[in-house]
Amino acid sequence: MIQILDSTLREGEQTPGVYFSPETKLAIAHLLDQIGVDIIEAGNPAVDNEIALAITRIANAGLKAKIGAHSLCRIDDVKKALDCGVNFLGVFFSVSQQRLQQEYNIGLEKAIEKIVEVITYAREQEDNLLIRYTPEDTVRSPIENVIEAASAAIHAGANIISIADTTGYTTPFHQNRSIYYYVKTLKEELAKRALYPQIEVHCHNDRGLALANALDAYRAGSDIIDVTVMGLGERSGIVDLAELLINLTDMVEGKTYWKLSCLKDLYDLVSEHSHIAIPPHHPLVGKNAFTHYAGVHVKAVSKNEELYQSLSPEILGRKSSFALGMQSGLAAVELALKKIGRNELVEDKDLVAKILKEIKAIAKRGTPIDIEKELPEIVERCNISLPITNGCKISV
Repeated sequence: MIQILDSTLREGEQTPGVYFSPETKLAIAHLLDQIGVDIIEAGNPAVDNEIALAITRIANAGLKAKIGAHSLCRIDDVKKALDCGVNFLGVFFSVSQQRLQQEYNIGLEKAIEKIVEVITYAREQEDNLLIRYTPEDTVRSPIENVIEAASAAIHAGANIISIADTTGYTTPFHQNRSIYYYVKTLKEELAKRALYPQIEVHCHNDRGLALANALDAYRAGSDIIDVTVMGLGERSGIVDLAELLINLTDMVEGKTYWKLSCLKDLYDLVSEHSHIAIPPHHPLVGKNAFTHYAGVHVKAVSKNEELYQSLSPEILGRKSSFALGMQSGLAAVELALKKIGRNELVEDKDLVAKILKEIKAIAKRGTPIDIEKELPEIVERCNISLPITNGCKISV
């Protein structure tokens, strides 16, 4: 069964300007746990004491999910992570020759020694600790370096190797640049050495392909996929939680256990405290995700929603709706009249046509028409037996 690691509280907080208080982080963690996320990466405690406090609170909250901390490849940083009481530790260190030379002035051999030292220390502290080693910028590093470092990390005590597409470099459409290639190659090469760690993927969205790459990784046999709420993270962020779950729900064999009805509450909470609005057209959780507008669409879904929906909003705890505006037709006006309790007006086809004409005129202002508030006023203006201009009465 594929596992989901949510990094909203770590990667997500690396979005410029985003800050979550310890109380907010705990609330987010509870919702993630309700949804059924397997691992909650709660932050890097070496960054700030408040982050360490938040991680500790989440680790002691009795959640079903494993609680993880992120750490540089330093024993002091690992100590800070383990002091928070986590049962998942992520350690990262680059094996790219360019990075090793320019950032650390060392070669691969020294880098592996450092990786082994830190992971060995972590394993000695806790037998049951899940340890992940990430070769930073995995997919732009020589695959030979990745295999050597991963092998050494596993022997030192790592359970998980993460393939990090740190810069959003991979694409499903290029044989040797696909995440599928990296997952398959790493699994096969490690298996030749009788090493069988879990394989995790961390896909950045710089080219808009994070979700596609994540699904490609699933197809290749990855065990864990990293996500954040709203796809938050460095630069263009990473894989969006809701988008991944809805796609995996169709792909995973057997019954999935994700409680998708909690997604909207989670996204609203993260949006509020990150001060980043959910785009109206965001799949699943956006305001318009299940809103129909064009006249042909509204007429069709009024009879059968499946005609223009492949997803049921009910699994997300939502309902379908429709909007009024320039694209509306008579069917939308009739539905709107029924919605505000004016069923008796639907049979007056001339009035319905006048209301539609007025709606189209108002729509030119470029903002949505509020059915509950504005439609009664439109009806009142158009339901008076006076000469009509632009579908409504002349001002008197």
